[in-house]
Amino acid sequence: MGLRKIDGHVHLLGDGSSGSGCWFNLKGPWSQILARILIKEIGLPQSVLKKGGTNLDQLYAERLLQQVRDSSLDAILLLAQEVPRDSHGTEMVGVGAFYVPNDYLLDLCSKNSEFIPAVSIHPARPDALDELEKCLQAGARIMKCLPNCQNIDCNDKRFSPFWTRMAEAGMILLAHTGGEMSLPVINSHYADPRTLTLPLECGVTVIAAHCAGRSCFWDADYTHRLLEMLPRYPNLYADNSAFCSPIRSRSISTALKPELAGRIIQGSDYPIPVSGFGPWLRGRLDWQDYRKWENESNVLERDYQFKRALGFPPDTFTLLDSLMSRR
Repeated sequence: MGLRKIDGHVHLLGDGSSGSGCWFNLKGPWSQILARILIKEIGLPQSVLKKGGTNLDQLYAERLLQQVRDSSLDAILLLAQEVPRDSHGTEMVGVGAFYVPNDYLLDLCSKNSEFIPAVSIHPARPDALDELEKCLQAGARIMKCLPNCQNIDCNDKRFSPFWTRMAEAGMILLAHTGGEMSLPVINSHYADPRTLTLPLECGVTVIAAHCAGRSCFWDADYTHRLLEMLPRYPNLYADNSAFCSPIRSRSISTALKPELAGRIIQGSDYPIPVSGFGPWLRGRLDWQDYRKWENESNVLERDYQFKRALGFPPDTFTLLDSLMSRR
């Protein structure tokens, strides 16, 4: 059996209606507008955003499974979402935008072979190592975090045992790098990929999501930092998630540089909207390919086909499976 084509950056969402423990918090006009855009993008009714018995848990999972099965992909990496915590590991109540528990993610993935779990654990949690062991025993091979949005200083020496245990177990770290406009940012300095130095030096295989590029016009662009780190860390990779958008498409040229192209993993950032307009406007996408796939209703397929047309090599889509098999 050959390597699977995997979308390595897909968010799981829910409202807790199935007893999942999921929640989302739409604070302010921007959050509400963005949520409506995301729900429309994946083809669900706006009613799922209403509080109380909307059944978002089931509808979102069913829609996602259908889109995987109807796409050219074999599987997706599905992401849990930890809450933001302070330096002592205490939850920062009212700060997070949404929450997806590891237990719910692992259970859902155990029932659907197309779903690969990426658990989310804040290493400052008092029970971080216990939670890590539990997730490893359940078969999790990847851990996802957003340092700038979850308030994680990955270079904090207190976390060395956590990163070391991940390295020993062959667990991969998928970490957000670069700016962020979809979620509240707690510490913008943690967008710098250099914040991943300690996990890398502990031997963890790290995937820098978004190639450390901009999300907003006013964000710092850290793609040059990522390129500087590549020669020192052969265990450092990156993904092309959300590149089919007006601003993050700016990072396409960096991701396709010879020194980085072989370390890029496919990622859509589902349910973030996928459009070829930004890549086309930057001269990276042919008009014919833009017109052919822009109206594809399957978001995962649309992103996959755009990435192929942008020139990402075939290994981009199977690299994540290759990394997991090295475990």
